[in-house]
Amino acid sequence: MLSIQTFTFNAFSENTYVVFDETREAVIIDPGCYSREEQHELSSFIEGQQLKVKYILNTHCHIDHVLGNDFAKNKYKAPLLIHKTEEATLKSVKNYAPLYGFDGYREAEPDKFIDEKDLIEFGNTSWKILFLPGHAPGHIGFYDEKEKIIFSGDVLFAGSIGRTDLPGGDFDILIQSIHQKLFALPDEVIAYTGHGPTTTIGEEKISNPFCALSLLK
Repeated sequence: MLSIQTFTFNAFSENTYVVFDETREAVIIDPGCYSREEQHELSSFIEGQQLKVKYILNTHCHIDHVLGNDFAKNKYKAPLLIHKTEEATLKSVKNYAPLYGFDGYREAEPDKFIDEKDLIEFGNTSWKILFLPGHAPGHIGFYDEKEKIIFSGDVLFAGSIGRTDLPGGDFDILIQSIHQKLFALPDEVIAYTGHGPTTTIGEEKISNPFCALSLLK
């Protein structure tokens, strides 16, 4: 059984996830912790649970999802994994971080590039990777077929979708990612999103005003 701890960090109210199983091996998804208080909140939980962080994973590399990459890498000596296409997005953050008030942002280099042919394995857990461009050019999601959960980043939200007006965004590609990849999953799959509450694939198929399948009729 997986345990999932959600943290809401930084001025963008971004969801950071710590996920672990009975082995106590863990991954951190999208560490958005920026302030010392946020960093302490994250590390206190990990140390309190006696977790061993195996990977740091970015669904994509917009600023709100990577503010804590450097902290997490240095703290846990764990490799940072991103999709190759997100490398330019990650490198650009240092150029605009001060404009958002994040003068103390420190860049972290990715250690490995991952895509749909790879698996994320930690403890007794194995995740598939889904390539989900549209919100960001190299956006990926992490799907646990056994537990029926997906960490979908900023592609699909409860009642909404990710914005597409940022560099590399494309509305048509985003909708294609949702319909062809996310909506192909079972209805009961729970989506842990990059912002806001969890939802289910089935609920968004029916009621999402931006991408519900009923809109295609």
